[in-house]
Amino acid sequence: MRFPYFIGLIFILNSFSVLATKKACQPYFDKLRNIQSQQRAGYSNKKGRSLAEREQKARDKWWQCQQGKLPNKKRKKAKQKSKVNSSLSQTPFYKIPTKDTLSFSNKLTIKAKFKGVKQQAWLDYYQQPKKCKMPKSTKVFAYCLEDEQEQQEVFDRQYQN
Repeated sequence: MRFPYFIGLIFILNSFSVLATKKACQPYFDKLRNIQSQQRAGYSNKKGRSLAEREQKARDKWWQCQQGKLPNKKRKKAKQKSKVNSSLSQTPFYKIPTKDTLSFSNKLTIKAKFKGVKQQAWLDYYQQPKKCKMPKSTKVFAYCLEDEQEQQEVFDRQYQN
């Protein structure tokens, strides 16, 4: 006769842990629902992508919490005051790199058509049309690329090493 009592006790203890998990995960669930309600309202394309990313992160955190895999974050963020170095104020805003390649966080590499002195001569020679400063359509952008290539060919033929 003790067996049914034992099963009942296990059921009650399990239900307490489920309730405790639900209570601990409620803020994550609330955040997820808040983001989903924002998605149902009107928004721009950029805002939509941002909301989709936020929803995915919130859903992942909520699910991790439900599974008991979410680590407790009780770290204090250290506030560091940035010291302004006096030498920084003396350096120019932009320095022309000495290499013929610019690299941005290993994702984008821009290679120059010319190298060294010839590259500087090309930069002095090239005249960008006004409408190419901020092209408003792909047609204008294509025109700008073609114009630059034509000017490079003319420059390359005229340039005397």
